[in-house]
Amino acid sequence: MSGSENAVIFGVGPGLGWNLALRCAEEGMGVTVAARGQEKLEELAAGVTLPGIRTAACDVADAAAVEAVFAGAESEQGPPDLVVFNASARTLGGILELDPRQVEQAWQVGALGGLQVAQSALRRMADRGRGTLLFTGATAGLRGSKNFAGFAMVKFSLRALAQSAAREFGPQGVHVAHVNIDGQIASPRTAGRDPRELLDPAAIAETYLMLHRQHPTAWTQELDLRPSLETF
Repeated sequence: MSGSENAVIFGVGPGLGWNLALRCAEEGMGVTVAARGQEKLEELAAGVTLPGIRTAACDVADAAAVEAVFAGAESEQGPPDLVVFNASARTLGGILELDPRQVEQAWQVGALGGLQVAQSALRRMADRGRGTLLFTGATAGLRGSKNFAGFAMVKFSLRALAQSAAREFGPQGVHVAHVNIDGQIASPRTAGRDPRELLDPAAIAETYLMLHRQHPTAWTQELDLRPSLETF
């Protein structure tokens, strides 16, 4: 594809975020990957021969830090065509056990951070009349489960943001979609498990790129991804 496209991905680790960065770079995109710990990103990037991947440190709960990532990416690579919010935080436990301060901190990363990334992305995309903004969700954004109230509060908020943004900015040419990751993503921590039980991060990345390439007469707003052995 054209090398003129650019992607900015927030919440990048060695799994989905990094696989998506590599896939975008293979497509000829300029890619900016952002995470709280830039050193780990640089370690990932050190072993890559693909051009066009730059790293940035960012706490998505800090609006100024988010805007700085966009400004830096724009100055070096151009305006964003694809933005992915993959950052997440959670606190687990029964409702009476939850620490409200920890829940608030998780919400600031996983929901408020999504808003701040969306604001910086949508200002730029709406001005150009095109672009794709993707949010990584979870089943906790569709239903609350026992001991997952703190996480569900975050993911419900993020899903609501995606729905509202799609309705507001779709008519302006910006594709906004929410992807429900219904299952565990394969990682070094899942070594030894049947790979059919896990979501392959490279396969998820391929789906994200497909969403970015969709024709505007047939846009997806919400999409579920799960391994074939998942029992729903």
